[in-house]
Parts: sequence; structure tokens; C-alpha cells
Amino acid sequence: MVLDERSEGSKVDAMPARARIIVGMGTCGIGAGARGVLKSIESELAKQQIQADIVHTGCIGLCSYEVLVDIIIPGRTRVTYKNVKPQTVPLLLEEHVRKGEIVKNHVLSQMVAEEGCEEPYPLVPFFDELIINRPQRKQILRNCGYIDPDSIEEYIARGGYEALKKVLKTMSPEQVIEEVSKSGLRGRGGGGFSTGNKWASCAKYSTDEKFVICNADEGDPGAFMDRSLLEGDPHAVLEGMIIGGYAIGATSGYIYIRAEYPLAVRRIKHTIEQAGKYGFLGENILGSGYSLNIYIKEGAGAFVCGESTALQYSIEGKRGMPRTRPPQSVEAGLWDKPTVLNNVETFANVPLVMNKGAGWYAQMGTDKSKGTKIFSLTGKIKHPGLVEVPMGTTIRQIVFDIGGGIPRKRRFKAVQIGGPSGGCLPESLLDFPIDYESLLEIGAMMGSGSFVVVDDGTCMVEMARFFMDFCARESCGKCPPCRIGTTLMLDILTRITQGMGEEGDIAMLEEMCGEVKTMSLCGLGQSAPNPIKSTLRYFKDEYIAHIRDKICPTATCTALHRYEVIPDKCTKCQVCIRNCPVKAISGSKTEVAFIDKAKCIKCNVCYEKCNFLAIK
Repeated sequence: MVLDERSEGSKVDAMPARARIIVGMGTCGIGAGARGVLKSIESELAKQQIQADIVHTGCIGLCSYEVLVDIIIPGRTRVTYKNVKPQTVPLLLEEHVRKGEIVKNHVLSQMVAEEGCEEPYPLVPFFDELIINRPQRKQILRNCGYIDPDSIEEYIARGGYEALKKVLKTMSPEQVIEEVSKSGLRGRGGGGFSTGNKWASCAKYSTDEKFVICNADEGDPGAFMDRSLLEGDPHAVLEGMIIGGYAIGATSGYIYIRAEYPLAVRRIKHTIEQAGKYGFLGENILGSGYSLNIYIKEGAGAFVCGESTALQYSIEGKRGMPRTRPPQSVEAGLWDKPTVLNNVETFANVPLVMNKGAGWYAQMGTDKSKGTKIFSLTGKIKHPGLVEVPMGTTIRQIVFDIGGGIPRKRRFKAVQIGGPSGGCLPESLLDFPIDYESLLEIGAMMGSGSFVVVDDGTCMVEMARFFMDFCARESCGKCPPCRIGTTLMLDILTRITQGMGEEGDIAMLEEMCGEVKTMSLCGLGQSAPNPIKSTLRYFKDEYIAHIRDKICPTATCTALHRYEVIPDKCTKCQVCIRNCPVKAISGSKTEVAFIDKAKCIKCNVCYEKCNFLAIK
């Protein structure tokens, strides 16, 4: 019998009595056409009269190769097929399921085989978690892509709810908090505050009502960690939330999730229903005397509602806007009652800590940043997707060892870590370890975990402008430093990218960054200047080129484009003259074309139409 090493001893991943076909049905898979593939598998199984179990699962991480289909034959290794289309299905079922022959030209990877089985296919870098000294270490994502997220039975078969049973039957709330504190688990939603300390602060208040909240309002551009966890392993999040509720004495709980995540919303609703039927949620949980009911609140997509106090106002039916602190939420949060709020990934860590112990958990990561961290790897990268690495892993390992490097033979230029309020880090920091303290030291922040890679064709001034535009649009407007400051900084950046920058703009940006950071009410406003601060710190030469030389070094900012004809390459074909919409190009069959820069509107048509590369 062959086992996937991430589920050693699991009842679910043990080779079944008949073929098992697993289809990736996360948002990424569905977007790539998984519904059509699933329909084709169902019809083809009936047509070929093949007996097989079909399992729907969540995102396995390697989104760039969706639709992913795994086939497990009794006594054989597990094979993952990539980019599966409906028309590919008949071949896979006929050759692999019926005949037992692997269709090699469609294989993405093959799980490690036991001695005596066939050799495994080489794994793509993304799946190197089966290799010694691997960068990836899937702990939180251990079930994602491997079980049916709608099946509580499959979650239980992989040890699900064992942590909750252990806590309710053998541990006091104080012991739970102590174990979480010893593990070194820190909040994965942004600031990295100690989870144990937060729970302990809330537990000390004696009131008739307390709340535990899961923040699933994932609003960062390029971030999809929380969504994928809720789609792929919702029971793990719920189990961690129930344990947290028990530890602080919560009487009710809320999962605040944005309505733009319909699949995650549907799955977490089903998860709550299943947990209630099995006695893991509701009144007198597992006969322990502890009761907890959890409700879902769908957010309307306001970025500011990711901030804890704004989120709580939204649950109360008020406008989502931050409030001044103190008091902290642990003292007076939702409806002025003691409240603990953690994000999806934080709660998903809790069952691991309870099952395997604080000592085991604390062995992963660095001295001050324990455990693993999930990142959504996007941008100019060969293998975008969802990765999980121990704290302290370097940027180089994530970008090159896991992500496969930069496509199209371009060079790595920077990575933007921590969402729109994060920092842009240059090539010189590729070997810098990623943890809470290290990132703050170099001008970035962990944030929720978005990891946007850019290549040498990216303008860093335009990138700062893009993120500042997002921050200015999403500002709730309550405090003037954020409301006015982000708008003014956006105006300056826009002028610079349009060729109207002035000598004092850099100094003005630096001064405003300090003021907005110091004077803003909440963490969103305080961190909004980070993209500007980091790009000025590491890419100031690009700002200078835009302002003084009126040049965009990467030719990204179209307002700064200048088009010229290369005389030696011009064939006098007049294609550019005929296609120029404003008649800015002159010439004849005997004269080299000439571009009148005063008339040129920089539409790029001449550059695109020239077949002889005569226009630069």
C-alpha cells in the first residue's frame, strides 16, 4: 500500500479498493474549467462502464496547472495530471483507469512510491515538499487538495476534531491558552500579535457574553490564502475557532467573510451545519458543558472592514469605520463585550498546536516567528499559486526554488510583500529571511501574505502609484491624515508618471509618508505609505529619471514615451504614415519617415505596425 507522506497513516489517502479520481474544484480549478472536466468524467465513466469514486477537492496550490486531476489505482502510486480538458478525459480513463497505463505526456507529478513500485516522475519545483531539504512544509494546507471539503467524515478520518476532543475532555481553558502561548503562534492577519497573549487578555474579563470572530475579509490585491483554506479545509478553521472560543469563554462566534467568495461562503455554511449535527458545535459540545454557536456575516467588500474595529461595527450593522483605542477589543469589542478576533490562517494553526504540542510547533520557524506561513505567489512568476513555508525561508527560495523563477527570460526586479500596504523589496534582498521582525527591518511587513513578484519590465514608480490609488480609494475617510494624505500622495505620483514631476516632489513624498504613518487612526492608514517609502528607499533612481530626465527607464509610463525612427532600418514603406491616427508622421517613398513629437499622441500604433523594427 502506498501513502502520501503528508497523511501518513490516514484512512482517506490509503489506496482504495477501486479507482479514486480527485478533481480540483476550488475557485482556481472552476475558473479553469473544472465543472466541464467533472461532467466529462462522470459521463465517460458511465460510457466505459468503469467503477470509480469521484472526489471534489479544493486548491492543491499549483493554480497555474489547473484543472488538476489525481488518479489513484489500488496498489499503484498517485498520479496528478495537469491542464486537463474535457476532451482529455476519455484518454486518461481508458489508458490509466482501465488499462493501468500512465499517460506520461499529461503527467504533472507522481507521488513517491514504496520499494518495488515504479519510479516516480520528477516533481515540478512547486511540489518539492516530498524532497529532503524542501522549502515547502505543508502543515496548515495538509488537507487542501486531498480531501472533499464538504465531507466531515473525510476530515475526521485524517484526525479532524481530535484536537477539540482533547481540549474539551482533558484541558482547562487556562491550559489551552498556555499551550498556544508556548507554541509562539502569532496572528497571521498582519501585525503578528501573540495569539496566546490576546486570548489571555480576553479570558480575564468575566462577563455574561463574549465573542470569538474569524476575520475572513481578505481584501489585499493578489491575496487568496484565506479563500483557499475555507474552500479546501473549512473544518480545520472551524475547529480552531471553537477551541479559541472555549479558551476565552466565548458564548457566540462570527465568521466575517466577503460576499465575493461565494464558494467559500457555501462551504463554510455547510461545515457549520455538519459540525452541529456531529455535536462539535452548538449546545453542550461533546457533553462537555461548553456551548457555542457560530454565525456568518457576509461583508460588502470594503477593504477597511479587514481592520478589526471596523469589522465589528459592520457586524453590528453600522458603517465599517475604525474607532480609537483603547479600549481594545479584548476588553470592549463587539457590542462592547470582550472579543477575540483572529484571521482564518491563525485559527487553522490551532488544531495543529493542540494535537502535536507546543514544542513540536515551536521547532518550525525562527526564534521570534514560529511555525509556517502561507503566501499567495503571484505576478511575474512561472508557477503562481499557494505556498506554505517555515518562517525564516528566504525570498530566493520562494521565487526560484518553489515558483520556478521569472518567465520569458526576464530578470527578477522586486517582490511586493504584505498587500497594498506592504513594501517592495529589491534583488539585493533575495537571500533575506522572511519573518515578522526581518520584514519590518527592511521596510516591508508580513501582512496577510500576498507575494507579488515583478520583473525588470516593471516601473516601480507606477507600481507605487497603483497601490496608492488602491489605498486612497479604500480609505474610509474618517481621519484626515489618511483621507487627504493618500489622495495628495496619489496626485504627486500621478504627475510624476505623466512627466510633470517637479524637483521637490521626492522630498514632499518623504515628508507626507511620515505624517500619514504617524497621524492616521488605524493600521490601514498607518501602513498606506509603505509602497512609496520602500520604492524610494530601493528605487529612488527611477523617481529621479521620471522627474529630471522625463524618462521612464522601463518604458512603462506611456506619457513619457518618445518615438523616433531609426534611419538605417527604415525601408520607406510608409506603413507607419498610413496608420498614424493624427498624421504626426511624414515621409515618402524616397524619404525616411519622421515623427513630429509635438503632434504625437503616443498611441504606440506606429511601433506595433512597423515590421522592420525601425521605430524605437
